[in-house]
Amino acid sequence: MAAQRIILGDRPPSFVSKATLAAELELSESTIDSYVQRGILPKPIRVGGSVRWDWESVVAALSARSDSSEGDPFMKGVANVS
Repeated sequence: MAAQRIILGDRPPSFVSKATLAAELELSESTIDSYVQRGILPKPIRVGGSVRWDWESVVAALSARSDSSEGDPFMKGVANVS
């Protein structure tokens, strides 16, 4: 069995689970589901048997929304998560 590699340092996550995505965005997992259904967040992809979100796609989707929602303080806050 190979030893697990630990990555140290300040870097954004790559492909994250729903739980990690919710924690990073400080949202509930049910809000993540709602945002995906409403098109606010991108749909997840399958990596092996796991469902994951591409962090760069999430940041891009939220940044695009914040650009078009300049008056929305919540979306401004979400844009600062990256």
